[in-house]
Amino acid sequence: MLNWNWSGFFGYLVNPFILQGVFTTLWLTVVAILAGLVLGFGLALMRRSSSRILSGLAGAYIWLFRGTPLLVQLIVIYTALPELGIRFNVWQAALIGLSLNEAAYLAEIIRAGIEAVPKGQVRAARALGMREPQIMRSIVLPQALKIIVPPLGNSVNGLLKTTSVTSVISMEELLRRTQVLIQERFEVLELFTVAAIYYLLLTTLWDLVQRRIERRFGRSDQPLAASEQR
Repeated sequence: MLNWNWSGFFGYLVNPFILQGVFTTLWLTVVAILAGLVLGFGLALMRRSSSRILSGLAGAYIWLFRGTPLLVQLIVIYTALPELGIRFNVWQAALIGLSLNEAAYLAEIIRAGIEAVPKGQVRAARALGMREPQIMRSIVLPQALKIIVPPLGNSVNGLLKTTSVTSVISMEELLRRTQVLIQERFEVLELFTVAAIYYLLLTTLWDLVQRRIERRFGRSDQPLAASEQR
């Protein structure tokens, strides 16, 4: 192949600098999805609250973070907030931006899963004298989990790729480290191909894990409404 460096290509596949970027992409994904789940669950409960204030605040949050690009959110967190005296380093800004953005999507997934549980079961539990936290823990969440698992797994898959956006604030994940090497060695096609292979490998491995999780906890035959998907 013309202008293709095979030795360079294979070397980049095991390049420690690139592999460290892969590791950074992984931990960014794990931490952001966990933080997004915690915040998203709280937002889902607020969204369903009988309090108009709580429901309105959660709705405004979801509207804001789903309605603006993650790229803009990261730039605001990393470059605009320091003008107000609020400063974060690169990895803090990346985690905050990813987590806040992911929470908005996960909140709607969780809310839809909770609301899909038959209301008759909740009323029956109340009639038996069960308290709301107990109903949520023992009746609602186990059933909602079966509905939430498939779209949640898709969110993880998407987040693995979305971490690449943090390269704009110089977060040294896979894409950023690929760009750094390109600037040094000018082997654009080889390096971007290596990056693409690693993203494909990560998402494929997660797809295998997701299928096992769905078989164990979820069911793939009840997807959420299209309006709840990205």
